[in-house]
Amino acid sequence: MFYIYILYSLNHDKYYVGYTQDISIRIVQHNESARNTFTSKYRPWTIAALFECSTEEAKVVQIERFIKKQKSKNLLKNMVAGQELTGVLAQLVRVPHVRD
Repeated sequence: MFYIYILYSLNHDKYYVGYTQDISIRIVQHNESARNTFTSKYRPWTIAALFECSTEEAKVVQIERFIKKQKSKNLLKNMVAGQELTGVLAQLVRVPHVRD
């Protein structure tokens, strides 16, 4: 299963959206990688929300790109807050125990 995740940097009030099959490994990579990336500049990151998406990577990439193209902090805040998702995002299923 692939997951869409939203990370939050409290120190910089930034959100980041990505996808993975293993959130535990991915959060460590974002917080500890020696590579100079977008996420390395805004550490530390916490998991703000996690959504089950699909077993098909192509579908997950499509949804991740859709979210990123919106360039909307409000959308991310609404997703984190648990607002009802519609349209393309309606197929996402929140994984509550990761954040809560």
